[in-house]
Amino acid sequence: MSPPVIFILGAGPGIGSSVANAFASKGYEVALAARSFDNSIDDKGYLLLKLDLANTEDIEGAFEKVADTFGIPSVVVYNGALRIQRASEDPLSSITIDEARTEFAVNVLTPLFTAKEAVKGFKQLPTSTLPTFIMTGNLLNVGVSPAVTVFGMGKTSAAHLIKAASIAYSKDGFQFYYADQRQEDGGPSIPVEGEVAGQTYVELAERKEQGPWDYTFVKGKGYASVRIPGFWNGEAEGS
Repeated sequence: MSPPVIFILGAGPGIGSSVANAFASKGYEVALAARSFDNSIDDKGYLLLKLDLANTEDIEGAFEKVADTFGIPSVVVYNGALRIQRASEDPLSSITIDEARTEFAVNVLTPLFTAKEAVKGFKQLPTSTLPTFIMTGNLLNVGVSPAVTVFGMGKTSAAHLIKAASIAYSKDGFQFYYADQRQEDGGPSIPVEGEVAGQTYVELAERKEQGPWDYTFVKGKGYASVRIPGFWNGEAEGS
């Protein structure tokens, strides 16, 4: 029997690397995609694909390369993000069409078509598998930071995608998660801790049925339904 396959898009040295190692330790074949890669197999046996997540049209071909090398991935992780910081007191004046298009490509369009390709593959897997799609999220689907307005719009759209997919494909046994590491007070974990994410993502992939789609987790506790501090809803800090 062939080993299971995970495909991680947006695989940097932090979360992506830690998630890859966590799944490799469970016997997965690992495929990673990032702009900095050169289409090779590294010394760990990981497939490294050169992929710019701003180019949504390249996603289908990337999945085909993974399938040709290892087989169809049963776990797909979208870890890509593009955040352009602007003045918090006037975030709209400096926005350009080109920048907004690129942010939306990486944060909305490419996740959408990544999910499409993932589902196309999931439908071809044996019914005994546990197909899982995980998107690395943050609290901007429920909170606000004016300085990253466009980025927050992207995260809100992506969260909607995950919720919708978790409902639509529940009949098929496909699981979808918007994974969001938080502090104990509900605030964001900046940066997300790679090893914690790796452990959590493995746990999600091993679940037998869909859990909370908006999967907020806290180090040492796992899933936790947490409220965001009032500051992230526009309230005065400390209120």
